[in-house]
Amino acid sequence: MLRLRDYQRASLDALAAAWGRGGGDAAAPGHLVVLPTGAGKALVIAALAREAVTKNPLARVAIVTHSRELVAQNFSELTRYWPEAPAGIFSAGLGRREAGAQVLVCGIQSVADRLDAVGPRDLVIVDEAHLIPRAAQTRYGRFLAGLQALTPGMQVAGFTATPYRLDSGRLDAGTGRLFAGIAYEADTGDLIRRGFLAPLVSKATLTQLDVSGVGRRGGDYIPGELEAAVNRDWITRAAVAELTEYSSGRRAWLAFCAGLAHADAVRDAVRAEGYSCETVSGETPRRERDRIVSAFRAGKIRCLTSVGVLGTGFNAPEVDLVALLRPTRSTGLYVQQVGRALRCAPGKADALILDYAGLVRMHGPVDAVTAQSAAQVLGGAGGLRAKPCPGCGALIALNASTCEACWTEPETEEEGAPLHDAAAEDELPILSADIGPASEPAGPAPEAEAPWHPVTDLTLEAASDGLDLVLGWRDGAAAADWRVRLRPERSGYEREKAVLWWRGLGGGRDAPMDAAGFLEQAEALARPAAIRIRAGRLSDQIECRAQDGRIFADQSRLAGRTA
Repeated sequence: MLRLRDYQRASLDALAAAWGRGGGDAAAPGHLVVLPTGAGKALVIAALAREAVTKNPLARVAIVTHSRELVAQNFSELTRYWPEAPAGIFSAGLGRREAGAQVLVCGIQSVADRLDAVGPRDLVIVDEAHLIPRAAQTRYGRFLAGLQALTPGMQVAGFTATPYRLDSGRLDAGTGRLFAGIAYEADTGDLIRRGFLAPLVSKATLTQLDVSGVGRRGGDYIPGELEAAVNRDWITRAAVAELTEYSSGRRAWLAFCAGLAHADAVRDAVRAEGYSCETVSGETPRRERDRIVSAFRAGKIRCLTSVGVLGTGFNAPEVDLVALLRPTRSTGLYVQQVGRALRCAPGKADALILDYAGLVRMHGPVDAVTAQSAAQVLGGAGGLRAKPCPGCGALIALNASTCEACWTEPETEEEGAPLHDAAAEDELPILSADIGPASEPAGPAPEAEAPWHPVTDLTLEAASDGLDLVLGWRDGAAAADWRVRLRPERSGYEREKAVLWWRGLGGGRDAPMDAAGFLEQAEALARPAAIRIRAGRLSDQIECRAQDGRIFADQSRLAGRTA
């Protein structure tokens, strides 16, 4: 039999204690258990069902969720943990209606209006409880109220990674609430440090989606307007170019998109880069969806683009890259999407989160989100979930003690320290601290600080597909230079890169539109005082210090080095 981890055991003990205290609200009979994605929620649910029947051999248990995939997953985990379980399935999607089972794993769509078939239940376990709508007169509300009428002392447990709705506030607050409170909540950062969840890393993206003109409905962006704003060819190609640049060595990618047409456009752009990719949506036929997901898990498909699905209940531990291409004010949706990468898998050192939608800046590090902050974002209150670094202006986690961009310690910065522009406005950590598994070092030991090289010359040279920006210096008697390929006439990512260098070198706000314009106006550019190169696995970060002490940076592949 599978054994529970200590935090899993603690969650069940806390749930029992909450029930034992009694005095709950008859209208909110349930208690919540909050476990991050990948923390073994299905196993804890199976253990809870078994312990209920062990304690009372006549107890009848219902495990209810919203999709046939989760019904199948919960039933599989239950019978794996408890092979002799008196269990059955009630799900139209799976073609099974075993209503008489003592432990019934069911889909809410199939049982909400079939109380006669389900019969009295002593314990109801709701999986993915954040999907319960606020109004009591919903399927879940009617279902639980009906079962309570059959069994007045019925106990209710809700399991979720996000104890707040995707479209509104806390699950244990407000009119129509079904839960009295949170009995237990595991800490994401702690589980990562202990090696139970995969570490997350984030990378700044030059491509950022602009939703400034998109209207809101119910707190979040209006779907049609959102897709129209972000589904633009040049943006998609730029985002996918960055995705493939950072994807080296990563085997399973998920891209969350703003609509079906957007998901198809991202899929086509990924394919154009030479990688296998498919789209999965609510409109994908069941058998086709099963085929695509199976091929993805088997490594036959590199990338899945998704709209409206895969954000909840999708179990693919191999996922090691998540591209956030769907702006949302729903903190729950943000956490659920990032959570797809938290599961551990053989050979998976960490997972990379590419945030094109500014979600980290809006909602904060994924392990520092709270129900209160989620409600504030949806309500338009509370401001950003980050603070500016006093040394460089980069946005960092509110509780960060050191800025990873310039290594300034906010509490102890020196007076008069020169400020510099951030490498990218949204270069934020996805976690509130540098977290690695407890059994291994959190990361390699810091390397020696890259040296600054005094720049001796700055030139622009025509190239076959743009131009080369050449920055030269001397190390003793030896001359060296770095060449950066700029393509200002292109759109999206490459245009933004050229503009960054133009402005950084003092050329002004309005950069020329093509390589010829750059060459004609080269006299407007100022040679930087110094340059240094921070070598990376996928790309190098180039930092330039202007004559006035201002620093700007670019993180990208270099055209080459000449020594």
